[in-house]
Amino acid sequence: MLRIMNYASPESLDEAYALLTKNKKNMILGGMIWLKMEDIQIPTAIDLSKLGLDQIEEDDAEFKIGAMVTLRQLETHQAFNEATCYVFRDAVKDIVGVQLRNLATVGGSIYSRFSFSDVICSLLCLECDVQTHKHGRISLEEFVSLPYEKDIVEYIYVKKTNLLSAFVSVRRSATDLSVLNASCTKCADHYRFCFGARPAIAKVYNCDLDHIDLDVYCADNMRGSKEYRKKLVEGLTQKLLRKVESYVG
Repeated sequence: MLRIMNYASPESLDEAYALLTKNKKNMILGGMIWLKMEDIQIPTAIDLSKLGLDQIEEDDAEFKIGAMVTLRQLETHQAFNEATCYVFRDAVKDIVGVQLRNLATVGGSIYSRFSFSDVICSLLCLECDVQTHKHGRISLEEFVSLPYEKDIVEYIYVKKTNLLSAFVSVRRSATDLSVLNASCTKCADHYRFCFGARPAIAKVYNCDLDHIDLDVYCADNMRGSKEYRKKLVEGLTQKLLRKVESYVG
Protein backbone atom coordinates (compact mmCIF):
# COMPACT_ATOMS: atom_id res chain seq x y z
CA MET A 1 0.00 0.00 0.00
CA LEU A 2 1.30 3.46 -0.93
CA ARG A 3 1.34 5.89 1.98
CA ILE A 4 2.11 9.61 1.51
CA MET A 5 2.80 11.47 4.74
CA ASN A 6 3.17 15.00 3.32
CA TYR A 7 2.25 16.55 -0.03
CA ALA A 8 4.16 19.51 -1.51
CA SER A 9 3.46 21.61 -4.59
CA PRO A 10 6.57 23.82 -5.00
CA GLU A 11 6.60 27.13 -6.85
CA SER A 12 10.02 26.60 -8.48
CA LEU A 13 12.36 23.83 -9.60
CA ASP A 14 14.93 24.94 -7.04
CA GLU A 15 12.35 24.52 -4.29
CA ALA A 16 11.36 21.13 -5.68
CA TYR A 17 14.97 19.95 -5.76
CA ALA A 18 15.57 21.17 -2.19
CA LEU A 19 12.55 19.19 -1.02
CA LEU A 20 13.62 16.12 -2.97
CA THR A 21 17.11 16.06 -1.48
CA LYS A 22 15.98 16.86 2.06
CA ASN A 23 15.11 13.20 2.67
CA LYS A 24 16.37 10.23 0.66
CA LYS A 25 12.85 8.77 0.67
CA ASN A 26 11.12 11.88 -0.73
CA MET A 27 9.83 11.41 -4.27
CA ILE A 28 8.66 13.35 -7.32
CA LEU A 29 5.13 12.53 -8.48
CA GLY A 30 4.73 11.89 -12.20
CA GLY A 31 1.79 9.95 -13.58
CA MET A 32 2.09 7.46 -10.65
CA ILE A 33 1.51 4.50 -12.96
CA TRP A 34 4.03 2.28 -11.17
CA LEU A 35 4.37 4.18 -7.89
CA LYS A 36 0.78 3.59 -6.85
CA MET A 37 1.42 -0.17 -6.89
CA GLU A 38 4.36 0.08 -4.46
CA ASP A 39 4.20 -0.88 -0.81
CA ILE A 40 6.13 2.12 0.51
CA GLN A 41 5.81 5.18 2.72
CA ILE A 42 6.85 8.54 1.21
CA PRO A 43 7.73 11.26 3.76
CA THR A 44 7.09 14.05 1.20
CA ALA A 45 5.57 13.61 -2.26
CA ILE A 46 6.46 16.47 -4.60
CA ASP A 47 4.02 17.55 -7.30
CA LEU A 48 5.51 19.54 -10.20
CA SER A 49 2.15 20.55 -11.66
CA LYS A 50 2.57 24.28 -10.92
CA LEU A 51 5.87 24.59 -12.82
CA GLY A 52 4.61 24.68 -16.42
CA LEU A 53 6.32 21.44 -17.39
CA ASP A 54 3.26 20.12 -19.24
CA GLN A 55 3.94 22.03 -22.48
CA ILE A 56 5.48 21.11 -25.84
CA GLU A 57 7.37 24.04 -27.36
CA GLU A 58 8.83 24.21 -30.85
CA ASP A 59 11.31 26.40 -32.70
CA ASP A 60 13.18 26.03 -35.98
CA ALA A 61 15.79 23.71 -34.48
CA GLU A 62 14.07 21.45 -31.96
CA PHE A 63 11.14 20.49 -29.76
CA LYS A 64 11.29 21.28 -26.05
CA ILE A 65 9.13 18.84 -24.12
CA GLY A 66 8.30 19.43 -20.46
CA ALA A 67 8.76 16.48 -18.13
CA MET A 68 5.07 16.52 -17.14
CA VAL A 69 3.89 16.16 -20.74
CA THR A 70 1.90 12.92 -20.98
CA LEU A 71 2.64 10.14 -23.42
CA ARG A 72 -0.71 10.85 -25.04
CA GLN A 73 0.10 14.54 -25.55
CA LEU A 74 3.28 13.70 -27.41
CA GLU A 75 1.71 10.75 -29.21
CA THR A 76 -0.92 13.04 -30.75
CA HIS A 77 1.31 16.09 -31.41
CA GLN A 78 1.13 16.40 -35.20
CA ALA A 79 4.23 18.55 -35.75
CA PHE A 80 6.36 16.31 -33.54
CA ASN A 81 5.10 13.18 -35.30
CA GLU A 82 5.79 14.58 -38.76
CA ALA A 83 9.29 15.72 -37.80
CA THR A 84 10.24 12.32 -36.34
CA CYS A 85 8.56 9.92 -38.78
CA TYR A 86 5.94 8.96 -36.16
CA VAL A 87 8.53 7.00 -34.17
CA PHE A 88 7.12 7.98 -30.78
CA ARG A 89 3.52 7.32 -31.79
CA ASP A 90 4.45 3.86 -33.07
CA ALA A 91 6.34 3.14 -29.85
CA VAL A 92 3.58 4.02 -27.38
CA LYS A 93 0.37 3.14 -29.23
CA ASP A 94 0.29 -0.34 -27.68
CA ILE A 95 1.13 0.74 -24.13
CA VAL A 96 -1.99 -0.49 -22.27
CA GLY A 97 -4.55 2.08 -23.41
CA VAL A 98 -5.34 5.75 -23.92
CA GLN A 99 -6.42 6.18 -20.29
CA LEU A 100 -2.99 5.15 -19.02
CA ARG A 101 -1.14 7.19 -21.65
CA ASN A 102 -3.13 10.23 -20.51
CA LEU A 103 -1.52 9.77 -17.07
CA ALA A 104 2.01 8.51 -17.72
CA THR A 105 4.52 11.33 -18.20
CA VAL A 106 7.47 11.51 -20.56
CA GLY A 107 9.76 12.69 -17.76
CA GLY A 108 8.74 9.86 -15.47
CA SER A 109 9.26 7.31 -18.23
CA ILE A 110 12.76 8.59 -18.92
CA TYR A 111 13.83 9.05 -15.29
CA SER A 112 12.71 5.51 -14.39
CA ARG A 113 14.98 3.99 -17.06
CA PHE A 114 13.01 0.76 -17.17
CA SER A 115 14.73 -1.87 -19.31
CA PHE A 116 11.48 -2.58 -21.18
CA SER A 117 10.76 1.10 -21.94
CA ASP A 118 9.42 1.71 -25.44
CA VAL A 119 9.68 5.45 -24.75
CA ILE A 120 13.44 5.36 -24.18
CA CYS A 121 14.03 3.05 -27.14
CA SER A 122 12.11 5.33 -29.50
CA LEU A 123 13.83 8.54 -28.38
CA LEU A 124 17.34 7.07 -28.30
CA CYS A 125 17.42 6.69 -32.07
CA LEU A 126 16.73 10.43 -32.43
CA GLU A 127 19.02 13.31 -31.54
CA CYS A 128 17.57 13.70 -28.08
CA ASP A 129 18.87 15.51 -24.97
CA VAL A 130 17.62 15.50 -21.39
CA GLN A 131 17.84 18.45 -19.02
CA THR A 132 18.03 17.56 -15.33
CA HIS A 133 18.36 19.86 -12.35
CA LYS A 134 21.67 18.36 -11.29
CA HIS A 135 23.40 17.64 -14.62
CA GLY A 136 21.98 20.31 -16.91
CA ARG A 137 21.50 19.36 -20.55
CA ILE A 138 23.10 16.06 -21.59
CA SER A 139 22.36 13.49 -24.28
CA LEU A 140 19.72 10.87 -23.55
CA GLU A 141 22.33 8.20 -24.28
CA GLU A 142 24.54 9.62 -21.52
CA PHE A 143 21.63 10.02 -19.13
CA VAL A 144 20.47 6.39 -19.32
CA SER A 145 24.00 5.26 -18.44
CA LEU A 146 24.05 7.29 -15.21
CA PRO A 147 23.39 5.63 -11.85
CA TYR A 148 20.08 6.37 -10.14
CA GLU A 149 20.34 9.47 -7.94
CA LYS A 150 18.17 12.23 -6.56
CA ASP A 151 17.49 14.48 -9.53
CA ILE A 152 14.63 16.02 -11.47
CA VAL A 153 14.10 15.53 -15.19
CA GLU A 154 12.95 18.97 -16.35
CA TYR A 155 12.90 18.95 -20.16
CA ILE A 156 13.50 16.66 -23.11
CA TYR A 157 14.86 18.18 -26.33
CA VAL A 158 14.43 16.49 -29.71
CA LYS A 159 16.29 18.07 -32.60
CA LYS A 160 14.72 18.46 -36.02
CA THR A 161 17.12 16.46 -38.20
CA ASN A 162 14.78 15.46 -41.05
CA LEU A 163 16.30 11.97 -40.91
CA LEU A 164 14.20 8.88 -41.62
CA SER A 165 13.43 6.85 -38.51
CA ALA A 166 11.31 3.85 -37.48
CA PHE A 167 10.25 1.83 -34.44
CA VAL A 168 9.15 -1.82 -34.18
CA SER A 169 8.59 -4.25 -31.33
CA VAL A 170 7.44 -7.76 -30.51
CA ARG A 171 4.88 -8.33 -27.75
CA ARG A 172 3.15 -11.44 -26.53
CA SER A 173 -0.15 -9.53 -26.69
CA ALA A 174 -1.18 -6.11 -27.94
CA THR A 175 -0.93 -4.30 -24.61
CA ASP A 176 1.85 -6.34 -23.00
CA LEU A 177 5.43 -5.21 -22.33
CA SER A 178 7.80 -5.67 -25.25
CA VAL A 179 9.76 -8.90 -25.53
CA LEU A 180 12.18 -6.86 -27.64
CA ASN A 181 11.88 -3.36 -29.04
CA ALA A 182 13.99 -1.63 -31.66
CA SER A 183 14.35 1.71 -33.41
CA CYS A 184 16.51 2.99 -36.24
CA THR A 185 17.53 6.26 -37.88
CA LYS A 186 19.28 6.53 -41.23
CA CYS A 187 22.02 9.14 -40.85
CA ALA A 188 24.29 10.58 -43.56
CA ASP A 189 26.91 7.82 -43.40
CA HIS A 190 25.56 5.23 -40.96
CA TYR A 191 22.48 3.68 -39.37
CA ARG A 192 21.74 4.35 -35.73
CA PHE A 193 20.00 1.32 -34.23
CA CYS A 194 18.64 0.97 -30.72
CA PHE A 195 17.51 -2.25 -29.06
CA GLY A 196 15.72 -2.43 -25.72
CA ALA A 197 13.94 -4.99 -23.52
CA ARG A 198 16.96 -7.26 -24.15
CA PRO A 199 15.95 -7.50 -21.17
CA ALA A 200 18.56 -4.86 -20.28
CA ILE A 201 17.99 -1.13 -20.87
CA ALA A 202 17.98 0.12 -24.45
CA LYS A 203 21.38 0.60 -26.07
CA VAL A 204 22.57 2.38 -29.21
CA TYR A 205 24.44 0.58 -32.02
CA ASN A 206 25.98 2.50 -34.94
CA CYS A 207 26.57 0.67 -38.22
CA ASP A 208 28.09 1.66 -41.55
CA LEU A 209 25.53 2.04 -44.31
CA ASP A 210 27.31 -0.64 -46.36
CA HIS A 211 27.94 -3.11 -43.56
CA ILE A 212 25.46 -3.86 -40.79
CA ASP A 213 26.99 -5.98 -38.03
CA LEU A 214 24.86 -6.00 -34.89
CA ASP A 215 26.16 -7.92 -31.91
CA VAL A 216 23.28 -7.17 -29.54
CA TYR A 217 23.53 -8.51 -26.00
CA CYS A 218 20.42 -10.45 -25.00
CA ALA A 219 19.55 -12.49 -21.93
CA ASP A 220 16.83 -14.81 -20.63
CA ASN A 221 13.81 -13.76 -18.63
CA MET A 222 10.18 -14.82 -18.26
CA ARG A 223 9.23 -13.07 -21.52
CA GLY A 224 11.77 -14.70 -23.79
CA SER A 225 15.02 -16.63 -24.01
CA LYS A 226 18.39 -15.28 -25.09
CA GLU A 227 18.23 -17.39 -28.26
CA TYR A 228 14.73 -16.17 -29.12
CA ARG A 229 15.72 -12.54 -28.69
CA LYS A 230 18.80 -12.99 -30.89
CA LYS A 231 16.50 -14.26 -33.65
CA LEU A 232 14.22 -11.29 -33.07
CA VAL A 233 17.19 -8.92 -33.51
CA GLU A 234 17.75 -10.32 -36.99
CA GLY A 235 14.09 -10.08 -37.97
CA LEU A 236 13.46 -6.64 -36.47
CA THR A 237 16.61 -5.23 -38.09
CA GLN A 238 15.31 -6.18 -41.52
CA LYS A 239 11.86 -4.83 -40.67
CA LEU A 240 13.36 -1.52 -39.55
CA LEU A 241 15.42 -1.19 -42.71
CA ARG A 242 12.41 -1.85 -44.92
CA LYS A 243 10.35 0.64 -42.96
CA VAL A 244 13.04 3.36 -43.06
CA GLU A 245 13.75 2.92 -46.76
CA SER A 246 10.09 2.93 -47.77
CA TYR A 247 8.88 5.66 -45.40
CA VAL A 248 6.67 8.22 -47.14
CA GLY A 249 5.09 10.00 -44.15
